[in-house]
Amino acid sequence: MAVRPTPEGYHSVTPYLTVRGAGDLLDYIKQAFGAEETVRMPGPDGRVMHGEARIGDSMVMMGDPGEGGEEIPAMIHLYVDDCDATYRRALQAGGTSVREPADQFYGDRSGGVKDRFGNTWWIATHVEDVSPEEMSKRMAAAAQA
Repeated sequence: MAVRPTPEGYHSVTPYLTVRGAGDLLDYIKQAFGAEETVRMPGPDGRVMHGEARIGDSMVMMGDPGEGGEEIPAMIHLYVDDCDATYRRALQAGGTSVREPADQFYGDRSGGVKDRFGNTWWIATHVEDVSPEEMSKRMAAAAQA
């Protein structure tokens, strides 16, 4: 049987977050986004050498930086069933608001939260299919407002 180039349960693109306190980040995303922790590989000093969690149908990887390494925070766009409820849960778990949820011209309802590690999570629910033509009209109207 041939080995698949992308492991089962993974996608071609998988974010990898490098933060001091990767174990705490794993705990945060479990509380905030209902993530399922699948891997936590602690090093001899207790830092997380590699961790993985599933959020919805996607994996997020993370680890503490190596000796002399730097943190590499990211901006992640996350689709969920209920943007508002997930936004509130992310704040309750310790995140800070970047933007409260609002309806967007392109058909999503979205808001942003920053975790204590510097990662920004844009939380969205797709609420309307919008044609490219309608999206252009709405974008132009929003720019003039």
